[in-house]
Amino acid sequence: MSDAIEELMNAVTRLSNEEKKEFILRALPELGREAIKDPGFLPRLLPVILGLIRESGFDLNQLLQLANMLGGTAPTPGQD
Repeated sequence: MSDAIEELMNAVTRLSNEEKKEFILRALPELGREAIKDPGFLPRLLPVILGLIRESGFDLNQLLQLANMLGGTAPTPGQD
């Protein structure tokens, strides 16, 4: 792992739980837009996201229902 990534990981780890949540909501959209430009990245990311969902105990069928209800109209985090 590069020094910059290690430094960033350490900084994020030191955040409070609320700060980590805010960081994820604010950083993920921008990071995601860049990352999905690489067609090989999404297949690597999806198992991570699905693993988090499974660990949370959230039912994947409920998640799909929620996604259908939102219909892609959810506001971008951080843009109130």
